[in-house]
Amino acid sequence: MHTLTKTLTGAQIVVETLKKLDVDTIFGYPGGIVLGIYDELSRQKDIKHYLVRHEQSAVHAAEGYARSCGKCGTVIVTSGPGATNIVTGLANAYLDGYPLVVITGQVSSELLHLDAFQEVDIIDITKSCTKKNFQVKDVNDLEKTLVEAYCTAMSGRQGPVLVDITKNVFAQTSEFYENVSIKISKPVPAVNLIQDALENIIQAKCPIIIAGGGIVQADASRELTKFARILNIPVVSTMMGLGTYPQDDENYLGMIGIFGHPAANRAVKEADLIFAVGTRFNDRIRCCFKDNELGKKLIHLDINGSEISRIIPASVGITGDAGEVLQKMIERLNNFKITDNSDWLKKVAEFKKDNLKPLKRSSKMHSYELMQEIDRCIKDKNITVTTEVGQHQVWAARYLKVNSPRKFITSGGLGTMGFGLPAAIGAAAAKNEPVICIAGDGSFQMNLQELAVCKDFNLPVKVFILNNGYLGMVRQFQEKMCGERYYATQISNPDFVKLAQSYGIRAVKIDNPADVKGAVLKALSVNEPFVIDFAIEPKELL
Repeated sequence: MHTLTKTLTGAQIVVETLKKLDVDTIFGYPGGIVLGIYDELSRQKDIKHYLVRHEQSAVHAAEGYARSCGKCGTVIVTSGPGATNIVTGLANAYLDGYPLVVITGQVSSELLHLDAFQEVDIIDITKSCTKKNFQVKDVNDLEKTLVEAYCTAMSGRQGPVLVDITKNVFAQTSEFYENVSIKISKPVPAVNLIQDALENIIQAKCPIIIAGGGIVQADASRELTKFARILNIPVVSTMMGLGTYPQDDENYLGMIGIFGHPAANRAVKEADLIFAVGTRFNDRIRCCFKDNELGKKLIHLDINGSEISRIIPASVGITGDAGEVLQKMIERLNNFKITDNSDWLKKVAEFKKDNLKPLKRSSKMHSYELMQEIDRCIKDKNITVTTEVGQHQVWAARYLKVNSPRKFITSGGLGTMGFGLPAAIGAAAAKNEPVICIAGDGSFQMNLQELAVCKDFNLPVKVFILNNGYLGMVRQFQEKMCGERYYATQISNPDFVKLAQSYGIRAVKIDNPADVKGAVLKALSVNEPFVIDFAIEPKELL
């Protein structure tokens, strides 16, 4: 039932619709086209706006917000370069499946396709990296389009949606409807497939669960953990699924994939059944397995039906919400005799010794040692970790024990350098809790200007820079694939301590492993941003 309330301008409709959709946080950058929205935002107190220093950062911050709290992230930018600067952020959220609504300004409708000042066809540009995009040229379409955008972003496999609004719409007036039904749709799983999957899982002698990022979006960590513990099945995770199953649990074997844990990959190879939940089997996983090691008997659960059997043929494929399906499975377990997996569990427990092999050492500080010390410092603390992309990302994924979902936020599908710091800003804005950003010196310089946002809003973001003077991952590839011909990978850096201090942020440099603990605890003891520059071994190999 729609209830007519009042007549508003397009700019007012945008803000009032966002309030109705329970939006409390916006990340953005103003410009002439969207000035009307910003003027309306200045008149209200329900929505907090975070002014970033680059539009790409606004989208990454909104994704960090969405990943941290489970709500849809919101972005507002202007036309032209403001719009084109968001594309990387959209692609990142699209590949990893997190919900955003990004509002862009556009030239007036009568100027479209005339190469007006700051006109770009952002609709065509973003078709391949959004779930859906809209262009609003009539104010009467504005409210319903925004509502549909949020429903689309949050329904099914989540992802980013773009709403491009022409300038004339902001000044036009239309009726605003106070009450509009908002429905988030989910596919209904087939009961017979749930039954088939359970029968296969229970009959298996060596089953294993692969926990993917879809469990995070479904908030299904509790159901996954309960299901795995009742059946006493070992669990591995993808990088996007880290934290969905407690990593300190004895039946957790680690992360699979090219940079994963040896025990996890080996257990998947030797399992006689794989129950994959919310993972799409990208190439970073598949390259570690040959022949039919992933498809010998695969039970695949995913909210996106098109993912099932798209890459690896499934014996049983279930389209549905992970939490709902797992709960239905748990409820049906009383009808089955639980298989004794003790021999299989003893076997895979031996595999875990492979995760602890000593690494090559030098007199310099090593990343894995640093991560282990950071892990000890944050154990039992309510800390969210974001990462940039590179070697440091893998060290963090391997050595930081994450026992809760939404506590490890990283760029998976796109591998975006510059993601970690703005994502940390978004996560801190969502929960006002300490967030550690693990960064490489190369990745950090992609969006280091966002330190200003940390300072402006006194966000408890702690940036830990692993400084090796190289683009470390690329340098490693050059060592292995290019005969140690290092080209364009050794980088110069500013003095990161002085840089942070220039923003009014406290910072220290650490080059002695003995000083790591004190520095980390000091950073965590203050409710404000803090930067630590760790000088590490320049030529580490993963």
